[in-house]
Amino acid sequence: MKKEMIFSGFGGQGALTIGKFIAQAAMEEGKNVSWMPSYGPEMRGGTANVFVVVSDDPIASPLVDHPHLLVALNQPSLDKFGPGVLSNGLIIVNSDMCPNVTKRDDVEYVISPLNTIANDIGSMKILNMICIGIIIAKTGLIKFDTIESTLKAYMGDKDPALLEMNMKAIKKGMTT
Repeated sequence: MKKEMIFSGFGGQGALTIGKFIAQAAMEEGKNVSWMPSYGPEMRGGTANVFVVVSDDPIASPLVDHPHLLVALNQPSLDKFGPGVLSNGLIIVNSDMCPNVTKRDDVEYVISPLNTIANDIGSMKILNMICIGIIIAKTGLIKFDTIESTLKAYMGDKDPALLEMNMKAIKKGMTT
């Protein structure tokens, strides 16, 4: 098994964090991973994307040209990376920030108002966790229990309310 992924959006939307936690959880499950971020010079609002590869075998290169999975949190990300997704791949689209989705017949789409769902749960900070839930449900790439323990270890007791919101967002994503 080898899955190549791109998570992309504006800085501050959490695209890099999606990749970080997917890679961390996959590594905890004994898989080989690579995580290669790229972002513009702006602190927030610039472009940000990360290439993640998860494999049972050693990974020769962290570069991803034709992903199996794309998470597009904004229109520029969908426009740039959408055409390169492999046939039978998966594209997760934030419909609140991607008004123009040109669908391909050979790719599965999850088109969801991620900003709206995040606000309904209580914070835009957890938009990325909704995506992780969708990834778990659609791909089975990582287990829910693993991401839960990964988040608990990362956050510790620093912010129990945010941890609870993150878990609620992941569960919501799993049913989206």
